[in-house]
Amino acid sequence: MALNAPVITSAGTLAPAQNRVLRNTYALLALSLLPTVIGAWLGVQLKFTFLAGNPLIGFMLFLGIAFGFFYAIEKTKNSGWGVAILLGFTFFMGLMLSRLVGSVLGLNNGGTLIATAFGGTAVIFFAMASLAGTIKRDLSGMGKFLMIGVLLLIVAAVANIFLQMPALMLTIMVLAIGIFSALLLYDVNRIITGGETNYISATLAIYLDIYNIFSNLLALLGITSGD
Repeated sequence: MALNAPVITSAGTLAPAQNRVLRNTYALLALSLLPTVIGAWLGVQLKFTFLAGNPLIGFMLFLGIAFGFFYAIEKTKNSGWGVAILLGFTFFMGLMLSRLVGSVLGLNNGGTLIATAFGGTAVIFFAMASLAGTIKRDLSGMGKFLMIGVLLLIVAAVANIFLQMPALMLTIMVLAIGIFSALLLYDVNRIITGGETNYISATLAIYLDIYNIFSNLLALLGITSGD
């Protein structure tokens, strides 16, 4: 099996192909935030809930729908349908975020907390993207360890549906911010080193990193800083 070799030129800049993938990824990522905002706003207005009375079934159903979107995006990533399905997925994720956003907005300082979470996420994104551009060496070895971390987070989240331990919930949030920040570095690095050549797949990966950083940071701020 052939290995993906880095495509950094002798001048230390990205090869044209990878520069194009990175540019298209960032453009589609910016576009994907619009359906997320619309979905979140609509969900707050409609007081959208997703099987709130049965968190376990709701969580499993959410995973099923999400992985259905992942499959569809992967199958259509080389066509315009891939973009359309990706934007549909980001709208769905906005709806799923609306309950958290609505809860935080119910606090006296809710607007400030949302702005702080957005700003913190932006800082993490620019820091990890800049670091990935500075390192410019293959970080693919991180991938399996980070995925194990994500799986452990999912298992811990499911377990806490039954345990209802506030300390465990806070620990999961802090770890999630750290793991998805590392995944953000890893995913941008894959584009730079030639490991990812499809901008739709790259956008999906980076979007999920940013979404999880923002949602966990917002929840953490809501719990620890809310009145």
